[in-house]
Amino acid sequence: MPKTFLFCSESVSDGHPDKLCDQISDAILDACLTHDTESKVALETAAKGNTIGLYGEITTTTKVDYIGEVRNVLKKVGYNDVSWGCDWKSVFVHCNIMQQEAEIASVVHRNETQETIGAGDQGFMMGYATDETEEMMPLSHVLCTQLLIKLKEVRQTELTWVRPDAKSQAIVEYFEDENGHIHPKRIHTLLISTQHQPGISRDVLETKIRDLVMRPVVAKYHNASQFENINILINPKQKISNVEWTVGGPLADAGVTGRKIIVDTYGGWGGHGGGAFSGKDPSKVDRSACYAARWVAKSLVAAKIAKRVLIQVSYVIGEARPLSIHVNSFGTGIYPDEKLLKIVEKNFDLRPGVIVRELNLKRPIYLKTAAYGHFGRNDPEFTWETPKQLKVHEN
Repeated sequence: MPKTFLFCSESVSDGHPDKLCDQISDAILDACLTHDTESKVALETAAKGNTIGLYGEITTTTKVDYIGEVRNVLKKVGYNDVSWGCDWKSVFVHCNIMQQEAEIASVVHRNETQETIGAGDQGFMMGYATDETEEMMPLSHVLCTQLLIKLKEVRQTELTWVRPDAKSQAIVEYFEDENGHIHPKRIHTLLISTQHQPGISRDVLETKIRDLVMRPVVAKYHNASQFENINILINPKQKISNVEWTVGGPLADAGVTGRKIIVDTYGGWGGHGGGAFSGKDPSKVDRSACYAARWVAKSLVAAKIAKRVLIQVSYVIGEARPLSIHVNSFGTGIYPDEKLLKIVEKNFDLRPGVIVRELNLKRPIYLKTAAYGHFGRNDPEFTWETPKQLKVHEN
């Protein structure tokens, strides 16, 4: 019998303190790759108040202006005053960066051919795709992400009193049919909490965010006439306690690279191996193999071989070939999962060096991935979002 359930996803803006750190780590990665495509980068960023800390290992021939990269990110996001969260003009940057540890380098890079280069770490990575949206992403995740993309757009044009830090949630009611496939039924709840300048009335805040942000997003992904039936929440803390949200970013909360891995991926759907992306060059399978797993999953769904797919790939440090590959179509595949696995193995070479080559990952493309999601975006530089034409044979 069909059943219904509610599922919630969350997203954060580019001004969220954790996302600031992701963007700084990836901006520095891009700066390294711009002039040295063989750069090895594993960089963590921490933020509190008007101080940014850079910690990790970088081996590159490029001379990087670390302070300049930090300031450029803060300026781009919109942190112009310490009282908002931090100030790009006066921020203090503390650097503790060393070269890649020699023992790791000797294991991973002992063979320098593209096909035999080893994985940079052990672990497992996950990829997911579903046919419930054009992006082949879960609707709950797409909605909360698009809300914040739209909020940033109006912050830069009409609602100049909106400040950079924000969070969103989207709850969607789904139903599962007799065949086990999941379909979005309706949008249950949309929530935005946003930092803003002092003195904005609650009526103005709610009306503007509802009409200029939420309505356009709902119209794109849902029946616009049903908007009034959606549970709308805007800065609920202020409604409950009458306290404005004017101070955000690192002044309100410390930020660290890699703490928004579910925001970065599938909004709670599909599983996660636990490894963060930002600040890691593509030799790290935490990043490149997750991109490849998404590529595999999206290719299967795009080929209409399955309606929903989860891919898991596992590696051991220093070895090129995956230890295991797992395919789960949740019963939506036109073939059994064992056959889908054979299709994956026939069409995809998931050795780390081959992934980097086929997806062209040695380019400085990573800053733009560090906010508003690594997947489901229509950008030609996101090569993992272009489905591969699969060779499928019955025998």
